[in-house]
Amino acid sequence: MPLAGRVALVTGASRGIGGATAEALRAAGARVVRVARSLPAGGGFHDLPADLTNATQVEALAGRVDRELGPPDIVVSNAGGFLLRPLEQTTVAELDAQIAINLRASFGVARAFLPMQRAAGRGCFVTIGSVADHVAYPDNAAYAASKYGLRGLHETLLAEYRGTGVRLTLVSPGATDTAIWDPFDPDHREGLPRRADMLRPDDVAEAVLFVVTRPPHVLIDWLRLGPA
Repeated sequence: MPLAGRVALVTGASRGIGGATAEALRAAGARVVRVARSLPAGGGFHDLPADLTNATQVEALAGRVDRELGPPDIVVSNAGGFLLRPLEQTTVAELDAQIAINLRASFGVARAFLPMQRAAGRGCFVTIGSVADHVAYPDNAAYAASKYGLRGLHETLLAEYRGTGVRLTLVSPGATDTAIWDPFDPDHREGLPRRADMLRPDDVAEAVLFVVTRPPHVLIDWLRLGPA
C-alpha cells in the first residue's frame, strides 16, 4: 500500500480518467477526495461536489479540504472537456467554454492547493493534459488552444515551485476511450482512431500512480503516453 496514510484529491472524478485515477489511488492506500459537479454514490471515497469553473466554489472546496483533511499529499487536476470541430464551425462561446474548463479551472485548482502543499513542504501536483498540448490536429482549434495554455501553465508553475518540495507533473495521454468521444462517433469518422485502438482510462490512471509513487528526489516533469 504505497500511499497508505496519504490524502489524494482528484478533480473530474465522476467517470473516465478521473474515475479510474481515484480508484487506482484508493487501491494504493490513499484517502481519496473525489471532486466533480456530480458524483456516483459509494466506493469508500470522500466526495465533495463542486463546479470548478466557479472560483467561489473552488475557494470553498480548498478551505473545506484543509479544515477536514489538511493539505493534500497528491492533487490530480483532471477535470476537462473536449470539442472536435473545424475553426469555421467553432463559436467564440465554445472557445470560452473550453478555456473555462480546461485552463481556468485548472488555474483555480492550482492557486487553491499549491500554496498549501508548499507550506507543508511536500506534495505531488499532477495535471492531466493531452497529446493535443504538444501536437496539432485538424478540428482541434478550441480544444488545443486550451490544452496548449494548460501546458504553459504547468511549465510556469514547475519553475515557480522548484525547490519547494512540491513536484509537478504534466501527464499527456493520447486518445483515450471515454464518454467524451460519444458525440463524435470516432469509429465512423474518417481520420479518427477507432475506440478499440485507444488507451483505456486505467492506462492513464496507472501512469499517474507511477508518477506519485516515485521517491521524493525523483521528478517526472512530463509524461506522454499513447496507444502502441
